[in-house]
Amino acid sequence: MNSLTSGSGVVERVLKVGLSATFAASLCACVNYAGIHGNAQLASPNAFETGASLPAGHGHWPAADWVKQFGDAQLMTLVAEARKDSPTLEQARSRVRAAQAYSETAKASTLPRVDANYSLTRQQYSSTALIPPPVAGSWQTENKGLLTASYDLDLWGKNREALKAAVSQLAASKADEEAVRLTLDTAIARTYNQLARLYALRDIAQQEVARREEIDRITASRIATGLDTQVERKTAQANLATSRANVTALDGNILTTRYQLAALMGAGPDRGLRIDRPALGIGDEVRLPDNLPADLVSRRPEIVAARWRVDALMHEVKEAKAEFYPDINLSAAIGLDAFGFGRFLTAASRTASVGPAIHLPIFDAGELRAQLKGRYAEFDYAVATYNLTLVTALTEVATQLAGIRSSDAQLIDAQLAQQAADGADQLAIRQYKAGLTNQLTVLNADVTALDTEQAVADLKMNRRDQQIALASALGGGYVDDRAEAAGSTDAVAH
Repeated sequence: MNSLTSGSGVVERVLKVGLSATFAASLCACVNYAGIHGNAQLASPNAFETGASLPAGHGHWPAADWVKQFGDAQLMTLVAEARKDSPTLEQARSRVRAAQAYSETAKASTLPRVDANYSLTRQQYSSTALIPPPVAGSWQTENKGLLTASYDLDLWGKNREALKAAVSQLAASKADEEAVRLTLDTAIARTYNQLARLYALRDIAQQEVARREEIDRITASRIATGLDTQVERKTAQANLATSRANVTALDGNILTTRYQLAALMGAGPDRGLRIDRPALGIGDEVRLPDNLPADLVSRRPEIVAARWRVDALMHEVKEAKAEFYPDINLSAAIGLDAFGFGRFLTAASRTASVGPAIHLPIFDAGELRAQLKGRYAEFDYAVATYNLTLVTALTEVATQLAGIRSSDAQLIDAQLAQQAADGADQLAIRQYKAGLTNQLTVLNADVTALDTEQAVADLKMNRRDQQIALASALGGGYVDDRAEAAGSTDAVAH
């Protein structure tokens, strides 16, 4: 864990022992935290049953450029632009900078402080108060310049624990930024895949228009020979118009999806107009890496962030406990203090002070105990959030893997169905053209062929969408080595 380290030292140990003895009797009557504790336990990833749902496949974890596996240069460009210009990602970066500033503030509390002050005061002193003549009853100008220094001994570690908590919160904010980046990459990849789906469906719809045009021509020929009537002709024309309307609807959906991609990139809608048709490949072979449950805790940014927040709350609990003990601050000052200007810079105007200030809470109406209870409650909530995040992550990986396996199995049967339906459709058209069957048979075969083509296209796109989601569920190439250090944190804040 990235934290401030400081040796106790001989002087500090002597002060602790001496103060403990001095205040032993009074502490019995002072505020204390007896009876306040927490029992929340961090779940271990290996405690969950995952062997059947998440079998080790000797695969590899996603790389940081995992979208590259689909072989589409345009997708890589869109992701790079989004990482640079997305307002959502900039929000996350701002939160990291705020956490960094807070940790620097907490670090300053552990170090000595030196200040310089100057004041000029024009005052009339009372003739009946503590100030004797000749100053009493007169107006005087007081010049005061002081150089002061102070240092909180922090014998009980309050400031050090506050610093450790701030450092852990900073680490959590950085993990949050990675989570936002992964979410953004995933959203762009999935939306881009949706754009590819719409183009594939448009191709099918355009082929359907061509088939309906052929049916309309055959129907016109059959009417001329007396085999069909105007009823069949009107039916063919209606079906043709419906197919053309489907193409137009898909064109609208394609345009809308381009706008969605532009918004994800943090750009205006016109940027979406310059997005070409996707050329996505199949992607890498899907195999889960070994030691999945255990290693996932350092590769999913949401889990890493949740773990660091647990660590931060543990230090905040310790900080709240330190509030119950005496607080000792050493201070010193040296400077000049004089009435008027003529004597201000003389040796006689020198002033100096040095000494300790001790604060010990005696009675606070339960404020410190309530504060500690609140910290424990926040700690318990953070532990529960971590456990929920871990369960959700494992479930997401299992769900996406099951979806991929199911899509692979369905795709085999769907492609066989498509081949059979295409053959039946072509045969029905030939028979209709030869006068061996009616238009209804042709239309039924045509609808079946259309449905099977769409089913195959949807399964292929679903399979790739699930593969994108699986790469995201496995962390998208993120890894935090510091999570191993965080993993050494006690599961219970004592």
